[in-house]
Amino acid sequence: MRLTETLAQELKAKGINVNAVLPTVIDTVANRSAMPENNPADWVSPDDLAAVICILISPAAKAVHGALLPVRGLS
Repeated sequence: MRLTETLAQELKAKGINVNAVLPTVIDTVANRSAMPENNPADWVSPDDLAAVICILISPAAKAVHGALLPVRGLS
């Protein structure tokens, strides 16, 4: 977390945004296989995680610096 915040401060003047996405368990075939007793409905879908990342790399997030974004899905 501190690395993200520090890099964001150091690189902000160069026009580089640094943020971190903090997903919970991602709903993948491997995770479903490794954790069959868990409910994948509580996990983050890869598409939802990708959507958050796309927002962060878009011009809409140009003012977001040093953010730590939890991505927890609908659970």
